[in-house]
Amino acid sequence: MTHATEILEFEAWSQNRAEARFTEWLRESAQPTWDETINHRFTEELADGTLNPKVMVRYLIQDYTFLDAFVVLVSSAIATARTLPDRIPMCQFLGLVTGDEDTYFQRSFEALGVSEEESINTRLESVTVSFQDIMREAADTGTYTNMIAVLTVAEWSYLSWANRVKDRRPDQFWLHEWIDLHSGDDFERFVAFLRGQLDRDGPRLTAAERVECRNFFTRAVGLEKAFFVMAYEA
Repeated sequence: MTHATEILEFEAWSQNRAEARFTEWLRESAQPTWDETINHRFTEELADGTLNPKVMVRYLIQDYTFLDAFVVLVSSAIATARTLPDRIPMCQFLGLVTGDEDTYFQRSFEALGVSEEESINTRLESVTVSFQDIMREAADTGTYTNMIAVLTVAEWSYLSWANRVKDRRPDQFWLHEWIDLHSGDDFERFVAFLRGQLDRDGPRLTAAERVECRNFFTRAVGLEKAFFVMAYEA
């Protein structure tokens, strides 16, 4: 990831740019790790249907353990948001995560031969623990932009790779439905909402607050890449 001393502050970066979005500054700050994440081998093999089922099992089991920390993070962002229109999209998204996405996990576990005991009581990998930690850490700051930064990485990075591969259609439902869950008009609108929150509030932050927000964003991008890597480590 780009070293912090090499990253231009937002004001300097935004000069002479026709569209100086705060989220673009954050994404640029996370290069090259961002591009390495959304073009990772895992996403290619998933889209082609060549992903080893053992790799998918490892990935899904670890990913499923995020649910509690993720719900805490989204709930904290809902509570911290300034207005009802800022809260509603996250409330609706929380219903999706605890509904359709949870159902996908249960169906996939059954099809892939993963027992309930294995899906609930698996040993957590270090990157999984780090992911849970950053979600709770962002919530504990009580700062809306820190929470939204971590959420934006989680959803925007997945939209980015899913949009890239969505025209491919692997036969296995646990592969193509994972793409479906992270693409489409509704998901596009939610990611646009998250980015819009950061684009609105980011430029108003103090220099120190922007650095903190950027650190949450770049750390989260690094963890997304590390999570794909972990899936291959038998």
